[in-house]
Amino acid sequence: MLTRFRLTHRLPAVLLVVVILVSCQGFDAALHRPLQPVDAAGTSPLTTTNSPDNPAYLPLIVAAQSKPWPTSTSTTLPTQSPTPTATVTATPTRSPTPRPTPTPTAVTTATSTRTPTPRPTLTPTATATATPTRSPTPRPTLTPTATATATPTRSPTPRPTPTPTATVTATRTPGGVCAFFPPDNIWNTRIDTLPVDIGSQAYVNNIGANAGLHPDFGAGLWDGGPIGIPFATVPGSQSRVPINFDYEDESDPGPYPIPPDVPIEGGPDSDGDRHVLVVDRDHCKLYEMWNAWPQPDGSWQAGSGAVFDLTAHALRPDGWTSADAAGLPILPGLVRYDEVASGAIRHALRFTAPRTRRAYIWPARHYASSSTDPARPPMGQRFRLKDSFDLSGFSPTNQVILTALKTYGMFLADNGSSWFLSGVPDERWDNDDLHQLQVGVRGFDFEAVDESSLMIDPDSGQAKPP
Repeated sequence: MLTRFRLTHRLPAVLLVVVILVSCQGFDAALHRPLQPVDAAGTSPLTTTNSPDNPAYLPLIVAAQSKPWPTSTSTTLPTQSPTPTATVTATPTRSPTPRPTPTPTAVTTATSTRTPTPRPTLTPTATATATPTRSPTPRPTLTPTATATATPTRSPTPRPTPTPTATVTATRTPGGVCAFFPPDNIWNTRIDTLPVDIGSQAYVNNIGANAGLHPDFGAGLWDGGPIGIPFATVPGSQSRVPINFDYEDESDPGPYPIPPDVPIEGGPDSDGDRHVLVVDRDHCKLYEMWNAWPQPDGSWQAGSGAVFDLTAHALRPDGWTSADAAGLPILPGLVRYDEVASGAIRHALRFTAPRTRRAYIWPARHYASSSTDPARPPMGQRFRLKDSFDLSGFSPTNQVILTALKTYGMFLADNGSSWFLSGVPDERWDNDDLHQLQVGVRGFDFEAVDESSLMIDPDSGQAKPP
């Protein structure tokens, strides 16, 4: 009885000791084997994952031991895609530091790398220029830019005063009118020794390398009107008439000394350019109008008009047109029969091209295009007949014209047909003979010239000696 009582009394203590020993053995085993996390169902879905990086192990590891989990265990584990549970658990481990806002320096740097939108100059480079070889103003500059700002950097040197040789008492042309500008004006300056423009070949190809030189003047009538651009001379006493201009803001205001019977390019019924050119021979003033129409009250309606002092070097205001698209005078660039008959033309001539650039170069002042294609020539570009061109097969009349094209060249002055050379209608012209120019002279016989070295002042037509 006593023995049973003692056994019964001591049994709980014995059991407690056994439980403690078993628990200690289990705890010791736990320290020497990987822990297996158990999910809500009592199973371990991560039995193949033995990495201490798995967040599910962290509470058990901390409770079991204070030393970090051996890193060698994680290197033996197979790679597997994280489960959605792992992804969600990993999110809280991201650094709470907010993403840095880009600094103003970064913004500025990015902006500076942008390419500026072209204006486009060939302002001239003449922003009075604007060619690839000159700088224009978004019109081209007179530097080799093509640019189209079109105006060269202006010299602070004041415009020179015309010399006495540039007055009305200077020598007169064979036709008996005033000399067209002083002898040192750019129109009267030789260019046969100047360098070729860097855009020459592209310009020639654009105008037409195989197109013939077309004399746009002659004897008789064509389509009911005289062939060429006529002009009239009047005394200083000629009465002046009012002129209304469509482009009044770029035209010199009237009145102009226009006689009632003044000749109109193409005739009175022409639907062409209808240029009217008049020289006041007593004051040596040149009056020119484009698209001119006489009105019943004696006044005139015209597209634009310009007045030039033939004794001075002044150009049109920068950016202004004239009766010509380039802002140049027309009459000084015409082939006139009396000059040819005298044996020599001693000034530059005028011609047209079908495609021009939105640019002009000195001495031009205006463009008439929306294209910035550098292969197109700017207004005012000067061309000459190549020195190697053989003149021997042409008539004496045509040799005079071709010699002038070699020595003085010709200005691109307006949009029109390829290589159309302007002149004054005259019944003494031999049209068949003039046609030989179109047959025997091609675009590839010309080259563009860089005459920027002759400029003294971008607002003056006075030129340095070549």
